[in-house]
Amino acid sequence: MVTENPRRPIFSDRYKSLVLSLLVLAYTLSFIDRTIIATIGQAIKVDLKITDTQLGLLGGFSFAVLYTFLGIPIARMAERWNRVTIISLAMIVWSGFTAACGVAGSFAQLLALRVGVGIGEAGLSPPAHSLISDYFDPKRRASALSIYSFGIPLGGLIGAVAGGWLAKTYGWRVAFMVVGAPGIVIALMTRLAIREPPRGHSDPAQRPTLVEDVTAQATRGPNWLAKELSEVGGVIGALFGNWPVLNMVLGVTIASFAGYGSGQFAAPYFIRAFGLDYATVGLIFGLVGGFSAGVGTLAGGLISDWAGRRGPGWYSLVPAIGLAIATPIYIAAYLQSDWRVAALILLIPGAFAYTYLGPTFGVVQNAVATNRRATATAVLFLFLNLIALGGGPVFTGWIIDAFAQSAFAHSAFAHAAGAGPTAAPSFAHLCPGGQAPPVAGPVAAATCKHALVAATRQGLIVTLLFYAWAAVHYLLGSFGLARRLELVAAERRAREA
Repeated sequence: MVTENPRRPIFSDRYKSLVLSLLVLAYTLSFIDRTIIATIGQAIKVDLKITDTQLGLLGGFSFAVLYTFLGIPIARMAERWNRVTIISLAMIVWSGFTAACGVAGSFAQLLALRVGVGIGEAGLSPPAHSLISDYFDPKRRASALSIYSFGIPLGGLIGAVAGGWLAKTYGWRVAFMVVGAPGIVIALMTRLAIREPPRGHSDPAQRPTLVEDVTAQATRGPNWLAKELSEVGGVIGALFGNWPVLNMVLGVTIASFAGYGSGQFAAPYFIRAFGLDYATVGLIFGLVGGFSAGVGTLAGGLISDWAGRRGPGWYSLVPAIGLAIATPIYIAAYLQSDWRVAALILLIPGAFAYTYLGPTFGVVQNAVATNRRATATAVLFLFLNLIALGGGPVFTGWIIDAFAQSAFAHSAFAHAAGAGPTAAPSFAHLCPGGQAPPVAGPVAAATCKHALVAATRQGLIVTLLFYAWAAVHYLLGSFGLARRLELVAAERRAREA
């Protein structure tokens, strides 16, 4: 029998709320810095004369390339060392690189600086998920993680509204500088206010319970690398070697692919199709992201924790149902000819689609041992972000470029120029930044615009269909999930006995 040690700290609910609030604020800032490029991307595209594929690289792959791979070594550090310190240092790094994006003079420079933002943000979620799991017991974990994940829509709201207004008023460079600066202040607040809890603090009958176990560092023996690889391998086995957990991992990855891919070009679509300014578009997607996605993110954790008392399979069924409902509503929005109708429709689907975040993160934390939780988040994010964040925006940008080239090749302007579909002039060459040069004349301008608008709509619809694919995996994940979580709990009790 495990007895409570009198030195074990007791954290009040008020203090836990403070900790969670600061972590939500950190995650909000990270998503402002990560996704602001979606709002101001059209301004960057026009200014730097880049293609949508390049814009997708700036919004996804450049950020994800080191963000994903650095997550695992940082997570292994977080399993031993002070997680609060890691988070604070990470915030300073990504905030500095975000501000520096404002002085980029070329696509290559901006690409390199976005890589730096990803390096910093790699140090946030793995230790943050681990901290939250130590502060909140298993039955409240999905709800707590859904509240943490509320930083995604909240960051999207602030980034869209502030970024759109700043881009319209002062230009896209100032927007980067302004949103990057607050992170340094919040980093200092986080370091001073959050205490490092003992590992497994909120798990029933869970060792260790001593305060000094919080910062105990493993010594590096001759087999330390083999032990590290073994730990990572154990986490990979827990996430990918079990049918229900595997399907939830596939579900969150494919859903995020659709979210990152469509999100990168949703605001540019409204600018291209309806001629709206950056501030108006920022307000639209700020409200859409803050309200719709926010409701879905919070509801996903709360509903799944409530339904999960009737059976753990609901942690996977809730996202399956939500994504299945959201897919056709998203598509309907981009088929509208009036931007007001489209914007109103977009207020609905996020409340269903984003229910997948909290339940998935909760199951991942509950599916591994307490000393592997940061690593589990890092492994999940490696797989998820390399494919979803790294590939989603690039895929959507590439398919928009392909559709635009096809539409341009079949246009009357191309035929009048003496070139047909088999020998078509390049859309990227004749419509740099998606716009015809002023000297090209009104026909060329109209042709470029029509091709780009139609291609953007088609690319968004193709990407949004991935939500339906994700729903299938969540449905499959509900089978056997209860048994899997029972086995993990039994193994944890056996180790503690």
